[in-house]
Amino acid sequence: MSTTADAVTFSDLSRNPKSVAERAARLGRLRVTHRDAPDFYLTAADREEQRDESLTTASRIFLALMKHDPSARTLLLAMPDVFPWIRHLSTEEVRAFTVELVEALSDAAELDLDTNAQEVITGWRATARIKADRTEHEEAFRPTSGDFGPVEVTP
Repeated sequence: MSTTADAVTFSDLSRNPKSVAERAARLGRLRVTHRDAPDFYLTAADREEQRDESLTTASRIFLALMKHDPSARTLLLAMPDVFPWIRHLSTEEVRAFTVELVEALSDAAELDLDTNAQEVITGWRATARIKADRTEHEEAFRPTSGDFGPVEVTP
């Protein structure tokens, strides 16, 4: 979460690049807001490289834990503390979510595929939400009939 103290506008950056860069160096990371485009962060390359190394190390630890404990017991015990909504998932679903998440974190660390982990979390959270609402869950299992038309795929 950004505050005005650690954010500048894109116009500020284009008008005063040197002072904005100095501020980013001093703060470590500076959010650049843009009214017609997504915000971005201005940060030092070595700081990002350290973040990447930290993610890689964490993902390798999780993979090693799963390798040495195929039941992933330690990770499974920690998951409800991180994702309280998993209480609506079955034991098999929690295990599948855990495995998918660790694999997605590994992909983020090793292959620079940053969106996969959030997609895994979002998908499983949606499953938990449907299962938490008895009516919605029952509706998901009702048979359907007819053609619902073409499916639009958005990037």
